Amino acid sequence: MKQRDILWRYWPLLPIYPYSKRRTLRQEVLKNTIWTFDQVQGIFYVVVPIRMTIIRLETGGLLVYAPVAPTAECISLVRELEAEHGEVKFIVLPTISGLEHKVFVGPFARKFPQADVYVAPQQWSFPVNLPLSWLGFPPKRTYTLPQPYNKNPFGEEFDYAILGPIKLGLGAFGEVALFHKPSGTALVTDSVISIPKTPPESVQLDPYPLLFHARDSALDKIEDTPENRIKGWQRICLFATYFQPDALEVPTFKDTLQEAKQAPDRSKKAYYGLYPFGWQPHWQESFQQLQGNGRLLVAPILRTLILNRAPRETIKWANLLVSWHFERLIPCHFQAPLQVSPREFRQAFSFLEKEELPINQPKFPLPQEDLAPLKNIEETLEKRKLVPPRGEKL
Repeated sequence: MKQRDILWRYWPLLPIYPYSKRRTLRQEVLKNTIWTFDQVQGIFYVVVPIRMTIIRLETGGLLVYAPVAPTAECISLVRELEAEHGEVKFIVLPTISGLEHKVFVGPFARKFPQADVYVAPQQWSFPVNLPLSWLGFPPKRTYTLPQPYNKNPFGEEFDYAILGPIKLGLGAFGEVALFHKPSGTALVTDSVISIPKTPPESVQLDPYPLLFHARDSALDKIEDTPENRIKGWQRICLFATYFQPDALEVPTFKDTLQEAKQAPDRSKKAYYGLYPFGWQPHWQESFQQLQGNGRLLVAPILRTLILNRAPRETIKWANLLVSWHFERLIPCHFQAPLQVSPREFRQAFSFLEKEELPINQPKFPLPQEDLAPLKNIEETLEKRKLVPPRGEKL
């Protein structure tokens, strides 16, 4: 693989790690039928997988769900599938607010001029609400998915279900789940995740972020060991889901600068020695509660700030997905594919109900101490009327 094959020249549109250099990992989920394409992205080396899924159509051709950065490497991997299974016919943007998904759709669609682009209803952008054509979407072949469902543009092999839009003051949240009937596979975007104990292969293509966060202070050297990769990954998961978990200690600015001056690596790559983090011993217990043996869960930010604004609508959407009786679930982040039951999926949304569904497995309640910063954010946003109040539990 040549270095230029992984370059993403439009990275300033979303200036987050890994910036212009993005590796792509393709995995065949179901032989000659479903493939995932994983890249990584994040801020301050808090990197998690972002995933595109491609499904072969029974009538010939391919459907693309949630495009990733169309680097030369990524497009080459898609072209290999086109050569064997037919051209890309559909491109689906399944979210209305997720810039990490939306920013890639226009450039990706230009690589496949024969494909129709379908987007979730009521798209918006921040800080200025721009038309999709200004964001690079091809205007003559971009369509909004019908809502309510009246005509399926993808044919009889697919169903889809739209959550939202859930109004959030400045904007809205929405997600399109897609069900491939022949394989019994459901695709979702951000609604649920499953966190592995060890870092996924896509994250280990460049282990530096893992090793960066495995340190206990800026004075520690970067050392590549299996233990440090796991340690760094688990801390990254706490950052990515809670932002400020209870076990995190933030030193003063003065102490951070003093340590930076003594750091063994003061290069640009190491943020000039800056490492404003410390961890209390119970961070591992916090991760275990979050990870919950790989159970499905709604990410803390979604359950604290978004989905609890519309419990009834969310539960209705979750019940519709349960009715699909899917055998396999592929989210756009963290672990995939997942061999989970519809009941396990439905259980993930029990926090929206007064009585949780009974389950025959250990329970892993999220620590209230870890949720406290998000709840403080929620309280501030509600006071300033930037988000609507919580909906009543069912």
